[in-house]
Amino acid sequence: RLPGLRGEEPMEQMLEDPDELAVLEEIQQELILQEQSVIEEYERSLRFDEECLNAMLDGLDATDRVICPVCRKNNLTVKAHLVCCQCGLYISTQDMTEGKLQSLLESTLTEHSQRCLHNPEFTVTTGMEEEASLLMSCPVCDSWTILL
Repeated sequence: RLPGLRGEEPMEQMLEDPDELAVLEEIQQELILQEQSVIEEYERSLRFDEECLNAMLDGLDATDRVICPVCRKNNLTVKAHLVCCQCGLYISTQDMTEGKLQSLLESTLTEHSQRCLHNPEFTVTTGMEEEASLLMSCPVCDSWTILL
């Protein structure tokens, strides 16, 4: 005979008590509801991760897109005489294309990485003639380059 939770009753008698059975069934239902809730949250998380992955893959498929080096979130809009971003980057250019800009950014970053292991920062500066320029600077190696 197995001892009951109260110590004096055997397990068989405890399980025959309708109140005890009702409590156990209620606990079982609560556990089932908790399990369903956890499963639903997990499935929502999986769907979100899948949507994020698909968005990233869509971004990789778009070969003519250039991510803004200043905010690192949005794609740049590149036209013949203008490079701009939702973050506020707005630079006048001469005959610029996405391909030229991407090549310029890649070559400048590659050149910097050959001298310094740290990531440079990009900012928009205003020169003497009040025209905005894209500046790449590195506080570690104290270098800077005007790209646009």
